[in-house]
Amino acid sequence: MDALLVLLAATALGGCVFLPWMRRRRAVQQTRQGLVVAADPMAGYGFVPLDELDVRLPGPDQELDDALAAIRRTHDWRPAAELLKATGDDWELRWQRVQTLAGSAAFELAQEGTEDAARGDGRRSGGIWLRTWRLESPKDPGGAQTHAQFLVLQALRDPGSQDFRMILEEARTVCREAALLAPGSPIPYITELAVARGLNDRPADYEELWSKVAQRAPHHMGAHLAALPYWSEKWHGSRKEAEAFAERAAAGAPENSLLPALPLFAVYEHLPEANMVRSLYQSAVIERAVEGAHFALGQAPADHPMAPHVRHLLVWFLVRAERYAEAMEQLRLVDGHVGAVPWSYGRSPAAEYAAYRALAIAGWEQMGGTSAGFPPEGR
Repeated sequence: MDALLVLLAATALGGCVFLPWMRRRRAVQQTRQGLVVAADPMAGYGFVPLDELDVRLPGPDQELDDALAAIRRTHDWRPAAELLKATGDDWELRWQRVQTLAGSAAFELAQEGTEDAARGDGRRSGGIWLRTWRLESPKDPGGAQTHAQFLVLQALRDPGSQDFRMILEEARTVCREAALLAPGSPIPYITELAVARGLNDRPADYEELWSKVAQRAPHHMGAHLAALPYWSEKWHGSRKEAEAFAERAAAGAPENSLLPALPLFAVYEHLPEANMVRSLYQSAVIERAVEGAHFALGQAPADHPMAPHVRHLLVWFLVRAERYAEAMEQLRLVDGHVGAVPWSYGRSPAAEYAAYRALAIAGWEQMGGTSAGFPPEGR
């Protein structure tokens, strides 16, 4: 399970999370104390118990769950191919499904490697359904898209490896093959954003790649989240550049878009490493970003595939700002799935999420709230 959590953390938000970013675990020890604040945080609230939280996805997707179950049962690639074919050009949903399918294959391979090492026989059969998919249906764009994302995840397993660049170069080759198989799809180019970042592409080259995404899906929330890290100070830009990128996207967002929430992600990635002061989370900058996220969620369709990502990050900020009633409302809407930033930065996403959930409940009750009065009146 630990290997799965690392892989899921690596693939979160479009493959944009490289393993060195795991230093976001800075808040882990403090937040875990929240688990003892509410002895039974599920009592009366209808929340999902810790050991039943789904770490694979930020929100429910029954069709994807069914496909993954069929793949595990049969080791056949066809359920994955049929799922992506049915998804069609719903690019936000397709991007999330491609990531999860690739993550499943990568986890299987990692799990097999651990078992092989224990046996000492070197056999590797994990994720064979993906290899078979590519062999038996080489012109299927879904297979190529999943394969490219799989290779990105393989590289991320060990960024310090001498094979890191080689695997990313192979991923880039497969991205371009996938682009030829489905010329109108932004998916291969979104995957290539992570490749370009890892290979330290020049800003001009990255801009050219981004333009190919924007031509095909100019308001794709997942694509913007995948591109944002390149412009951050952790990679090839600065806080100013990242925030400018996010603000431009938010300002140019059409109706029913989640892009007004993008500045919240830019703020999160540039928080000071050691600052746990409450006033920081009640500052004008963060309040403005939080309100932008609330606005985006109010405008976007309730079933937007990326909405759970926004809700999870809102929970994190709202708890830290002691806005517990608002945090409880987001928890009500997102509880059960925890495969999202910020939880995926930690060693145990489920525990990270549960800690904040317990803090939210404790704060809600200290303000006079009860399980009988949940959800908050008027919500």
